[in-house]
Amino acid sequence: MEGTPHPIPRTVEEVFNDFKGRRAGLIKALTNDVEKFYQQCDPAEHCFCVCPFPAEKENLCLYGLPNETWEVNLPVEEVPPELPEPALGINFARDGMQEKDWLSLVAVHSDSWLLSVAFYFGARFGFGKSERKRLFQMINDLPTVFEVVTGAVKQVKEQAATQNNSSKNKSSGRLPSRQPEPVPKGVKMSAPKDEDESGEEEEEEGEQGTALCGACGDNYGTDEFWICCDICERWFHGKCVKITPAKAEHIKQYKCPSCSNKRARV
Repeated sequence: MEGTPHPIPRTVEEVFNDFKGRRAGLIKALTNDVEKFYQQCDPAEHCFCVCPFPAEKENLCLYGLPNETWEVNLPVEEVPPELPEPALGINFARDGMQEKDWLSLVAVHSDSWLLSVAFYFGARFGFGKSERKRLFQMINDLPTVFEVVTGAVKQVKEQAATQNNSSKNKSSGRLPSRQPEPVPKGVKMSAPKDEDESGEEEEEEGEQGTALCGACGDNYGTDEFWICCDICERWFHGKCVKITPAKAEHIKQYKCPSCSNKRARV
């Protein structure tokens, strides 16, 4: 099948280099050389015998070679073959599909074939569990032929970049555990009211009074660390009750000093 014999890979690195070479050849056929590849897969143009009768259509295969080239050819007659064979008859589907879909289909089968060849060498030369795992990890770090042909590689990279940026923003903007939201629990915020209702609004806020620190009585500030008592549900400045954000991370149920004293007396 391959005009010039190639050295048989025997180590993980050699098998991986063989994989990369064949993969590069397949990608070239399905991207840069796609017009040439498309023409070579014309079912009507392939007749490998000289006879007075019309030839039957041949089952053609796309081969990637270790030297980063490719060829369309018949499968070998040897049974079983020296190497696993690519998908047969890719030429039959060519005229019945959109070119883009056909190339994607060939790309999927090419990925399957590449893995078959790589792990054939691994089995033939007795790769152990760790060697097979290392080989697969090296292969898995490369985009598949299908991803390259369909443009999914760019999409995956863009999604990864978006996710990384999103996670960075989340981590930088994360509030300490148990820190109050902009509106402390227990405060009922009503919709903005007209000026003639302002007196009534002030009266409501005075009645609620939950936006004050339960220890010092100062107003709630968004730039300060606050913590809520799980018993009386009052908010306190962390500094007033000697609780830091780091300490709050490990507190499952916080009791303010007042509630703790009550429980102790009981």
